[in-house]
Amino acid sequence: MDISYFAMKETIQFLKKLSRNNNREWFQANKHLYEKSHKQMLSFAEDLIGEMNKHDQIETSPGRSLFRIYRDVRFGKDKTPYKTNWAGRMQRATAQLRGGYYYQIGYESSFVMGGFFGPNAQDMLHIRKQIASDSVTLRSVINSKQFGKYFGTLRGEQLKTAPKGFERDHPDIDLLRYKQLLVRHDFSQAEVESKDFPRKMTIVFRQMRPFFDYMSEILTTDLNGESLL
Repeated sequence: MDISYFAMKETIQFLKKLSRNNNREWFQANKHLYEKSHKQMLSFAEDLIGEMNKHDQIETSPGRSLFRIYRDVRFGKDKTPYKTNWAGRMQRATAQLRGGYYYQIGYESSFVMGGFFGPNAQDMLHIRKQIASDSVTLRSVINSKQFGKYFGTLRGEQLKTAPKGFERDHPDIDLLRYKQLLVRHDFSQAEVESKDFPRKMTIVFRQMRPFFDYMSEILTTDLNGESLL
């Protein structure tokens, strides 16, 4: 299937109906709609990964890329049993290529995200030390015209004050406070339902590469630029 001819209209209609009938009775009575949408999304994931592998290295299979539509209702206040969107992830291959891709498709909100959702403590400290040592490259990436056009600003949870071991008046404290480093791009419903939506999504993912390339470099080298791998 050519990715440029994949349309989302049927899946969006299924998600719209599901959001209005988020209960097991309706779902079981209309399971054929879910199964058709699930099959379409698996095909979408396969085509998307194929397109991504033209310019990156993705190790996630289509089946593992797509998240389940069933919600875990054990711990939240919202007890509706189903998600009203399809979402998926793509992991880059090898220890040298860092950063993860995420996509979410719904009838009210569709977007892609990428970056570092939950760096472990060791990696986060290493990232901060690298930024504190030299933030010029990162700032050139996130202040670029293309970054602003596609993502606006760097996103992610931040500390309210300076992280341990760093001064509050450090000139790069605005970057050092990040606990996550994320980028996001939202799509309109017209874009989602257009025939070239998957290709548009791939283009946006590709715009993350300067950010990913920088982060991959600093996470795989020490402060002297020597390889850690």
